[in-house]
Amino acid sequence: MPVTRATLAAGLLMLSFARVSAEDAVSLKPTVTPVLDSSQTIIGQPLAYPAGIAEITASLIIVPPGGETGWHLHAVPLFGYILEGVLTVDYGGDKGTHTYTTGEGMLEAINWPHNGMNKGTVPVRILAVYAGAKGVPDAETVTH
Repeated sequence: MPVTRATLAAGLLMLSFARVSAEDAVSLKPTVTPVLDSSQTIIGQPLAYPAGIAEITASLIIVPPGGETGWHLHAVPLFGYILEGVLTVDYGGDKGTHTYTTGEGMLEAINWPHNGMNKGTVPVRILAVYAGAKGVPDAETVTH
């Protein structure tokens, strides 16, 4: 049986896939980069989950340049991850402010008023994951 160009091309293609998959097998595995490992909030509070039926809520929060979240608090643990931008959070009084940058994770204060501000020129995009309970709001507006 004569070898055609198509047969030869198919054979070479199969060999190249076999070689690539064997050589690159290690690079095809996922990498794990820890973002946060803590049992305390940013202001040193121990994590405490609310009583009731557990409920996880995830939200994408976008704060435009010059914008702010307004003073609010969370009655449930909140893990936040800065996808883009720089967020400055004022915790008031002796707790001061903290600046979070792209790629940084945080465990937000629980039942502590704070205000997030975007002092930069690009929108701040935050992935917020709340470890709450049915019927317990993820955030509440407060006067400061």
